[in-house]
Amino acid sequence: MAAGKGTRMKSRLPKVLQRLAHVPLVQHVLATAQQLQARSAVVITGHGAPQVEAALADKGGGLALSFVRQEPQLGTGHAVQQAVPVLGDDGVVVVLSGDVPLTQADTLQNLIALCAGQHLALLTIDLADPTGYGRVVRDGNAVQAIVEHKDANAAQRAINEIYSGIMAVPAALLKRWLARLDNNNAQGEYYLTDIVKFAAQDGVVVLAQKTTDALQVAGINSPVQLADLERSFQQRQALALMEAGVRLADPARLDVRGRLVCGMDVEIDVNCVFEGNVSLADGVVVGANCVLANCTIAAGAVIHPFTHIDGGAQGASVGEGALIGPFARLRPGAQLGAQVHIGNFVEVKNSTLADGAKANHLAYLGDATVGERVNFGAGSITANYDGANKHRTVIEADVHVGSNCVLVAPVTLGAGATVGGGSTITKDVPPGALSVARGKQTNLANYKRPVKAPKSLG
Repeated sequence: MAAGKGTRMKSRLPKVLQRLAHVPLVQHVLATAQQLQARSAVVITGHGAPQVEAALADKGGGLALSFVRQEPQLGTGHAVQQAVPVLGDDGVVVVLSGDVPLTQADTLQNLIALCAGQHLALLTIDLADPTGYGRVVRDGNAVQAIVEHKDANAAQRAINEIYSGIMAVPAALLKRWLARLDNNNAQGEYYLTDIVKFAAQDGVVVLAQKTTDALQVAGINSPVQLADLERSFQQRQALALMEAGVRLADPARLDVRGRLVCGMDVEIDVNCVFEGNVSLADGVVVGANCVLANCTIAAGAVIHPFTHIDGGAQGASVGEGALIGPFARLRPGAQLGAQVHIGNFVEVKNSTLADGAKANHLAYLGDATVGERVNFGAGSITANYDGANKHRTVIEADVHVGSNCVLVAPVTLGAGATVGGGSTITKDVPPGALSVARGKQTNLANYKRPVKAPKSLG
């Protein structure tokens, strides 16, 4: 279900598209559904339907994804009624909420097993303060009804067990019960929870699986709740990393917004952010305040503080024992070999640097192929763009490029060549040659600097 407006979010963005760990809430839910190997997923949209549907159009993964719209929004039962035309009569329907992102697949598998294709199975939890939630009314162990808070009497409101909004139910029974819903209640809405009393009336066993993990059933209704859930989510990820052997300087100052895979003896300092798919091999050290996205870091590499690596769709890679940063930037297509050094305020884009190459200060390498042991001087750049097209620079092995040089692509520097500082290179340099391309220095003896005229006193 993804039709709600989310008024308390105070945002133009539909609630289910608000982000947890940089991923829309509803996308977390769909990812869990994929883990269940569901036959299909039906997304019920309403508020901001075009925006939600566009955002999820290619996010089904292995799921056959379809959309139905709830317009107007007349309650949870009315929402699920909109899905009836696209539901088969066989199988089990699992009802999930698009703003409840952290339900675990194994919890849902257990719920499906409890349903067993013939029972109505509900996921419930005990809350110290159940205000606002539907109460689970039992007769012994059997569930008789779920009573919404506004319709509950004093005795029912004293019940601490609440319905999470998640159920597993045989499709044929669900369709039959949905047809019997009415809106004779305090809110004038069609409650999905009314199917519980219909099941009891029809002699169908209603079972409740109670969880003690509040995060798995936590919904989002406000920016405050979203921030609280973000911290809880990150804390869990930090704990899992540490249990796998990762050394975190401070678990409270880590953000994983994707998939982070770590080898042995990985060290991560404070305030680091990992996005997309990131792999850190054995012995990698990541300094404070780094942002790493879509990249692979090989064993023994050191990422010094304040480094930004974003491989984008192309990806980026750092070789064994490489030293990157501080204040370095690697962009999509940066492929660095072993023992490469990329120093402060150096940017690398769509370039390959072979083993032992170095660019230690204030440099730009874009669309370049750099050979082994190249030394690229401070302030030097590859001028890869002519205003219309990108061109490539080739720097062969053992080349030395002096400081403040401009290599105007397309150009090739042959193996062992040297480029004198301050040169603008527009032609190929032969192997082993020294190339100097700068204005001749002129010295004027006894030069007098201009002086300011005295200020007028008038």
